[in-house]
This record gives sequence, C-alpha cells and structure tokens, in this order.
Amino acid sequence: MEEHFVWVTTRRIRPDTLEDFERTWRPTPSPQGLRRAYAYWSEDGQEITGVSFWESREACDAWRSSEHEAQRRTAMAPFVVEEREGFYHGRELAIPHR
Repeated sequence: MEEHFVWVTTRRIRPDTLEDFERTWRPTPSPQGLRRAYAYWSEDGQEITGVSFWESREACDAWRSSEHEAQRRTAMAPFVVEEREGFYHGRELAIPHR
C-alpha cells in the first residue's frame, strides 16, 4: 500500500471570523510537493482542521520553513486562539466488503 506523509493542523479561531480566516488561510503560491489538502470545520465555525498530503517529509518541511508560509501564518494570527499540529505517516485502510 502507498505510504502517505500527512501534516494535520487544528486551529480554534475567534467567534464569527471564519470567513476572514479562510481568506488568509489558503496558501499562495501552491506549495511544491503538496498532493492534496482538505479542510474540516466544526458546526460552530470556531475549529478548523487542515489535513495536507505531501510527497515527502522534506517537501512538507521545506514549505513550513518558507517565507510564504511565514507570511501566511502572520496573516492568520489575528484570528487564531489556539493551534495544534503534527506530522504523520500512514496508509489507507482496506475496508472489508460484506
């Protein structure tokens, strides 16, 4: 099975700032080595979990230490109350068919 390199970030944001947060959240330019990215948010719009799939740990680390990412984090900072993040490897689970 294919191995995945995944960066997961969960942020709690200030109430009623989801729209503004989303404007600053999308990376520009698109990070090199990024394969897919997903965003999930709580019903109250105050917690957002971003899940990004990378070609390698090195590609993720290169983006995370880039000037573009530093600028993006600075732009998001006024909306963020709390942030948790981590890097994982894994694979898709096979689900048995009945």
